[in-house]
Amino acid sequence: MTLTQLSYIVAVDKYRHFATAAEKSYVTQPTLSMQIHKLEDELGITIFDRSKSPVVPTEIGEKVVEQAKTILKESKQLSDIANFKENELRGTFKVGIIPTVAPYLVPLFLRSFVKKYPLIDLVFEELLTSEVIDKLGNDQLDAGIIATPTEQSFIYTEELFVEPFLGYLSHSHPLIDKKKLSVVDLDRTNIWLLNEGHCFRDQTVKLCKEEKKNNRSAIEFKSGNLETLKRLVEQNFGMTLLPWTAVQEFDGNCTNAVIKEFEDPIPSRKLRLIYGRKHLKQTIIHAFKSSICSSIPKELKKTEKRVVIE
Repeated sequence: MTLTQLSYIVAVDKYRHFATAAEKSYVTQPTLSMQIHKLEDELGITIFDRSKSPVVPTEIGEKVVEQAKTILKESKQLSDIANFKENELRGTFKVGIIPTVAPYLVPLFLRSFVKKYPLIDLVFEELLTSEVIDKLGNDQLDAGIIATPTEQSFIYTEELFVEPFLGYLSHSHPLIDKKKLSVVDLDRTNIWLLNEGHCFRDQTVKLCKEEKKNNRSAIEFKSGNLETLKRLVEQNFGMTLLPWTAVQEFDGNCTNAVIKEFEDPIPSRKLRLIYGRKHLKQTIIHAFKSSICSSIPKELKKTEKRVVIE
C-alpha cells in the first residue's frame, strides 16, 4: 500500500471517472487503474463498482476512501513537522487566490515576504472562490484569499481589508461629467461584467439590483477578466466597475478612460484570508497575513463611510 495508490482512489472518488482522475493526477489511465487494482488485490476487496457510470465506490470502498483521505492529510502534517524549526519558517505554502485580486494584491507584498522568509516556497494558483474552498477542503491548498464570506465549518477566516469599488468610464459615457458616482446611477447604464462564477460579478449585479426598479435590463454585457473589461472601456465602449487596487497604476483621469469614485457610503468588498487545517503552518499563515496587511496602501486601511457588498 502506498500514498500514491491512496491518492488515486481519492481522485477517482472525487471525479467518478477513471480517465478524468488520471488526468488530474498527471498519470495515464492504465497506470492509475493498475495501481488501484494492486491496492484492491492487497486488501482483498473491490473499492469501485466499475459497472456503473459514473463509477461509484462500493460500500466497503466508501470506508476505504474516507480512511485514505485521513491518511493523506496526516502524511502532509508529517511533512509540516519535518519542515518546521523553532524560530525558522520554511516549506511550501500553497495559496489559492481569486483572479480579481491576484494581479493587483500579490505585487504589493511579494518582494517583502520573500526577502523576510527566503526558506518559504510560495505557490500561487488563480482560482474561482468555489474552487479555492473545494481545494482547501481537499487539503490541496494551505490558504486562500477571497472576497466573500464562507460558512463552511472547516474554514477559518481572518479579515484583511475593505476595498472600495470604482467606476471606470469611457470618455463618451453619459456619467462622465459627474464628480462622483451614486449607486442610483447604475440603474441607468449598461455595465461590462465578468462571466458567471466570479464573485466580483455577483457583487456588481447585486449592487445594481438594489437600485434597479422597473427599467429594462440595466446589465447586458459580459467578458472574461478585469483587464479585458478595462480595454473595452478604453476603446470608448461603456463603463465597468473595478476594485480600487485594479486602477492604482493610473492617474484619476488617464488617457483612454476616466476613474470615478462613489459617493458615501462607498460600495466595497471585504478581502479575507481563509485556511482549513490547524497545524504547524499556522505560523506561516500569520506571517503571510502580517506581510499583506503591512504592505497595503493606507487608503485600504480605512473602513468608515464604506458599505460592504457581499
